[in-house]
Amino acid sequence: MSAAQWVKVRGLLGLGLRARSVVVGVEQVKAAVGKRSVRLTLVADDAAENSRTKVLPLLAARHVLVIGGVTAGDLGAAVGRETTTVVAVVDEALARGIRGALAPMSP
Repeated sequence: MSAAQWVKVRGLLGLGLRARSVVVGVEQVKAAVGKRSVRLTLVADDAAENSRTKVLPLLAARHVLVIGGVTAGDLGAAVGRETTTVVAVVDEALARGIRGALAPMSP
Protein backbone atom coordinates (compact mmCIF):
# COMPACT_ATOMS: atom_id res chain seq x y z
CA MET A 1 0.00 0.00 0.00
CA SER A 2 1.47 3.34 -1.02
CA ALA A 3 1.70 6.31 1.32
CA ALA A 4 -1.00 8.20 -0.60
CA GLN A 5 -3.33 5.22 -0.45
CA TRP A 6 -2.69 4.80 3.27
CA VAL A 7 -3.58 8.46 3.92
CA LYS A 8 -6.96 7.93 2.23
CA VAL A 9 -7.61 4.63 4.01
CA ARG A 10 -6.61 6.12 7.37
CA GLY A 11 -9.08 8.97 6.89
CA LEU A 12 -11.87 6.57 5.96
CA LEU A 13 -11.12 4.39 8.99
CA GLY A 14 -11.35 7.47 11.21
CA LEU A 15 -14.76 8.33 9.77
CA GLY A 16 -15.89 4.74 10.16
CA LEU A 17 -14.72 4.64 13.76
CA ARG A 18 -16.80 7.70 14.61
CA ALA A 19 -19.80 6.15 12.82
CA ARG A 20 -19.28 2.82 14.63
CA SER A 21 -18.75 1.10 11.28
CA VAL A 22 -15.32 -0.22 12.26
CA VAL A 23 -14.54 -3.05 14.68
CA VAL A 24 -11.10 -3.11 16.32
CA GLY A 25 -9.22 -6.05 17.82
CA VAL A 26 -9.07 -9.80 17.35
CA GLU A 27 -11.94 -10.79 19.66
CA GLN A 28 -14.30 -8.08 18.42
CA VAL A 29 -13.53 -8.97 14.80
CA LYS A 30 -14.18 -12.65 15.53
CA ALA A 31 -17.57 -11.74 17.02
CA ALA A 32 -18.47 -9.57 14.02
CA VAL A 33 -17.44 -12.34 11.60
CA GLY A 34 -19.70 -14.71 13.51
CA LYS A 35 -22.60 -12.30 12.94
CA ARG A 36 -21.69 -12.19 9.22
CA SER A 37 -21.45 -8.40 9.30
CA VAL A 38 -17.81 -7.94 8.22
CA ARG A 39 -17.31 -6.55 4.72
CA LEU A 40 -13.54 -6.02 4.69
CA THR A 41 -10.59 -6.41 7.07
CA LEU A 42 -7.16 -4.91 7.44
CA VAL A 43 -4.58 -7.19 9.06
CA ALA A 44 -1.18 -5.87 10.10
CA ASP A 45 1.79 -7.48 8.37
CA ASP A 46 3.58 -7.72 11.71
CA ALA A 47 0.64 -9.32 13.54
CA ALA A 48 1.54 -12.21 15.83
CA GLU A 49 1.02 -15.67 14.39
CA ASN A 50 -1.46 -16.42 17.18
CA SER A 51 -3.62 -13.44 16.15
CA ARG A 52 -3.45 -14.47 12.51
CA THR A 53 -4.53 -18.05 13.25
CA LYS A 54 -7.49 -16.80 15.27
CA VAL A 55 -8.84 -14.54 12.54
CA LEU A 56 -7.65 -15.50 9.06
CA PRO A 57 -9.37 -18.93 8.84
CA LEU A 58 -12.70 -17.36 9.85
CA LEU A 59 -12.30 -14.61 7.28
CA ALA A 60 -11.42 -17.11 4.56
CA ALA A 61 -14.43 -19.27 5.43
CA ARG A 62 -16.75 -16.25 5.11
CA HIS A 63 -14.99 -15.01 1.93
CA VAL A 64 -14.10 -11.65 3.50
CA LEU A 65 -11.50 -9.53 1.71
CA VAL A 66 -8.28 -9.25 3.76
CA ILE A 67 -5.96 -6.30 3.10
CA GLY A 68 -2.37 -6.15 4.34
CA GLY A 69 0.53 -3.83 3.69
CA VAL A 70 0.26 -1.92 6.95
CA THR A 71 1.98 -2.22 10.34
CA ALA A 72 0.28 -2.70 13.70
CA GLY A 73 1.52 0.73 14.77
CA ASP A 74 0.05 2.46 11.72
CA LEU A 75 -3.22 0.55 12.02
CA GLY A 76 -3.44 1.37 15.72
CA ALA A 77 -2.74 5.05 15.10
CA ALA A 78 -5.58 5.13 12.57
CA VAL A 79 -8.08 3.91 15.18
CA GLY A 80 -6.75 5.74 18.23
CA ARG A 81 -4.70 2.97 19.83
CA GLU A 82 -1.01 2.39 20.28
CA THR A 83 -1.10 -0.77 18.16
CA THR A 84 -3.73 -3.10 16.81
CA THR A 85 -3.40 -6.06 14.50
CA VAL A 86 -6.90 -6.41 13.02
CA VAL A 87 -9.55 -3.91 12.00
CA ALA A 88 -12.83 -4.92 10.34
CA VAL A 89 -15.23 -2.72 8.39
CA VAL A 90 -18.90 -3.61 8.83
CA ASP A 91 -20.46 -0.96 6.58
CA GLU A 92 -20.67 -1.80 2.86
CA ALA A 93 -20.36 1.82 1.70
CA LEU A 94 -17.24 2.34 3.81
CA ALA A 95 -15.76 -0.93 2.54
CA ARG A 96 -16.43 0.21 -1.03
CA GLY A 97 -14.67 3.49 -0.30
CA ILE A 98 -11.60 1.71 1.06
CA ARG A 99 -11.50 -0.68 -1.90
CA GLY A 100 -11.75 2.34 -4.20
CA ALA A 101 -8.91 4.12 -2.40
CA LEU A 102 -6.73 1.05 -2.89
CA ALA A 103 -7.60 0.53 -6.55
CA PRO A 104 -4.80 1.45 -8.95
CA MET A 105 -5.24 4.92 -10.36
CA SER A 106 -6.07 5.25 -14.04
CA PRO A 107 -3.67 7.25 -16.24
